[in-house]
Amino acid sequence: MNLKKAYFVVFLVLLIDQLSKIYVKTHFILGHGGQIEVTNWFKLLFVENEGMAWGVELPGMYGKLILTTFRIIAVGGIGYWLWLSVKEKASNLLIFAIALILAGAFGNIIDSVFYGVIFNHSENQVATLFSDQPYGTWFYGKVVDMFYFPFVEDYLMPQWVPFLGGKQFTFFNAIFNIADVAISTGVGILIVFNKKAFGTK
Repeated sequence: MNLKKAYFVVFLVLLIDQLSKIYVKTHFILGHGGQIEVTNWFKLLFVENEGMAWGVELPGMYGKLILTTFRIIAVGGIGYWLWLSVKEKASNLLIFAIALILAGAFGNIIDSVFYGVIFNHSENQVATLFSDQPYGTWFYGKVVDMFYFPFVEDYLMPQWVPFLGGKQFTFFNAIFNIADVAISTGVGILIVFNKKAFGTK
């Protein structure tokens, strides 16, 4: 795979990711008020992620800035890895996987860097694109997530059981976006097809 094709993969994933996020931001209300049940195990639920995966945050007023800066540096490194892999004629599978990871990481960076200044807040209202009352500042945007697959939603134990009684259990309660799917798919390819990916023609 040449660099042009790799960049096309990156562009296509970025386009789908950003279009889906902008649509959700401008049509959904944050939280369960904006939930759409596609099936009983697949829902569209608009949430905003302040930090890393599963909503993990770095503490302190500079935590978000540090995280965003780290993401930008990481994307630079992944971009160089992609360029080097093409130059060294690595396997198409490896180049494709790196392109997916690059696109996913870049997609979430766009949210973090720009969304705080181009959208107003989504609490109890649908956000406006290019609002004159943005919810944040540069580098302090929130990542938009929307895909929710609660395959099993049930209660762990009956109400009368001490400590665990009456608590709801959800199998696979992560909420994610297209960028996350791209990253996970790229990493999955590198793990599952390791020998084929890192082999050469």
